Amino acid sequence: MIDAASFAAAWRALGASNDGADVHRRLIACWSEKQRHYHTLQHLRECFEQLGTVRALMQRPAEVAIALWFHDAFYDPTREDNELRSADWAREAQVAAGIAQAAAQRVHDMIMATVEHGPQQGVDAQLLVDIDLSIFGADHARFDESDEQVRREYIHIPEADWRVGRRRMLSGFLDRPRLYGTEHYYAMLESRARDNIERALSRLDRGQ
Repeated sequence: MIDAASFAAAWRALGASNDGADVHRRLIACWSEKQRHYHTLQHLRECFEQLGTVRALMQRPAEVAIALWFHDAFYDPTREDNELRSADWAREAQVAAGIAQAAAQRVHDMIMATVEHGPQQGVDAQLLVDIDLSIFGADHARFDESDEQVRREYIHIPEADWRVGRRRMLSGFLDRPRLYGTEHYYAMLESRARDNIERALSRLDRGQ
């Protein structure tokens, strides 16, 4: 799913003049950086596992695939412009490979949708956001593991500040009328996602 051949298939489906081998190698290197604990190849593989289950619902699945590849390509926990840098690189790399500007911009916009993970107008962008949030609806063990992984990425933040910020973020998701914009993910993951978030908030309240 994240091998060079799969990347090349999506890349060429967008009209690229090459197989994107150099881009793929750089992406793998980015997702393998040592400061990452959650935003790793594990997360990328999980995203592509999800993509495989909802591909038939997408209008332009190759664009969603490339957006997933790039959506956390840059990830420095001390910066706030990771999505923008990732989206800009995605657009530049696509245009350089001969992909149409319109397609490159759609990919750029989908990546930027992961800044707030809010409701989207287009089905592809909404599916991408829901895929990225699918970790909330994972089984308890995997969600708890991801919670610990995210904390390790932000180990530079003092514990008291971390609890305040993490609580604010998780509570913000829980306060939404729904976490998932598509009916597919709402039916499949909404209930478990809310349970996972509530358990995480409880741990924060206990200082764990």
